[in-house]
Amino acid sequence: MSKKFVEQYHKILNHEFPEFLKKYLHLPILTRLKGIGLLCGTDWTDFFSNNFYYSRFDHSIGVALIIWHFTHDKAQTISGLLHDVSTPAFSHVTDFRKGDSLTQTVTEGENKSMLANSPELIDCLSEDGLALNQVDDYHKYPIADNEVPQLSADRLEYMFPSGAALAGTWSLDKSFSLSEIKSIYNDIVICKNENNTEELGFKSVEIAELYTHRTTDIGLFLQKNEDKMVMQFLATTLNLAIKLNILSETDFFTFTEKEIIQKLDKVVQKNKTINLANKFYEFVDTSTHYKKSEDSFEKFILFYRTYRKFRKITRSPEPLKGHFCVNLEVKKRYINPLVVTGNKIDGLFEAKRITDISEKIRQEINYFLSYDENCFGCVKLN
Repeated sequence: MSKKFVEQYHKILNHEFPEFLKKYLHLPILTRLKGIGLLCGTDWTDFFSNNFYYSRFDHSIGVALIIWHFTHDKAQTISGLLHDVSTPAFSHVTDFRKGDSLTQTVTEGENKSMLANSPELIDCLSEDGLALNQVDDYHKYPIADNEVPQLSADRLEYMFPSGAALAGTWSLDKSFSLSEIKSIYNDIVICKNENNTEELGFKSVEIAELYTHRTTDIGLFLQKNEDKMVMQFLATTLNLAIKLNILSETDFFTFTEKEIIQKLDKVVQKNKTINLANKFYEFVDTSTHYKKSEDSFEKFILFYRTYRKFRKITRSPEPLKGHFCVNLEVKKRYINPLVVTGNKIDGLFEAKRITDISEKIRQEINYFLSYDENCFGCVKLN
């Protein structure tokens, strides 16, 4: 389903693929992203059963197509295509590995330098008459990126495949369908926000309500212990692998996720006779401190086996013995989009936030913002 969905979905974003963009798709800094999933480690545990695999490469193309559709500006479009080149394997799991679950921006750190050190990119830009500084920071283009809870091409793009692909404990009847994506996308125009800058928004209140309901539901799912468990559990396990010299930091930029998982699977398979029956570990907090154990090869085996095969979590007011437990704050991902309320002024539609128009959506977003999993999510080490 993955290839078919991606092809049909990208055609919705822009029916014709821009010819000038095709040469960039072969850049090594970009093709590397084909092996990195958008869904941050959830593709590699039995706890989730995602509907299909969607890569950071797919996401990057999607962002570029959205920007081109609304702006027809080459520099902005290319900046969107390149905005994730520094993403390591398992995406935002690395932010969790580095203790940044709240802003999830650690992975952006090397983007500019990676672009500057790509001679292939410089050649492509020269062909289009562009300079590196026109494409190396998509944050300066408000249609490409802006602050939460505004709607940008990046935020618009990742919400669609996240909603369509994420499974696990999330009810599938809440997922985006291609027909729904098309009806939502075709309702979007460029508006003027309260800061007098460009922002994507909706022509109709009904479509804005539907979209906001869907994306707030996704955001709520990402606040729950199910998703936080997968990301922190994998983050802690990968940090153990690094401490034990099973992996290195450069591996996350050299190998695909599948290759790293295959390597770790082989390590565990070679040591399948290790007896862990008498090993006991108790998770204390999210800075990866543990009682009654030192970082050890046996601990890595135990954690990795459990991460790959666990099927349920237990909620508890305190950490449970013999379990890996998580209780942490993570980034709140949500959108409070604009809705057209008047005519164009200087080429941009007058608009207001959906929360200023729809009481139902205002309550939904307030509930999301106040939501707190004030308990531990725990997985039995097994």
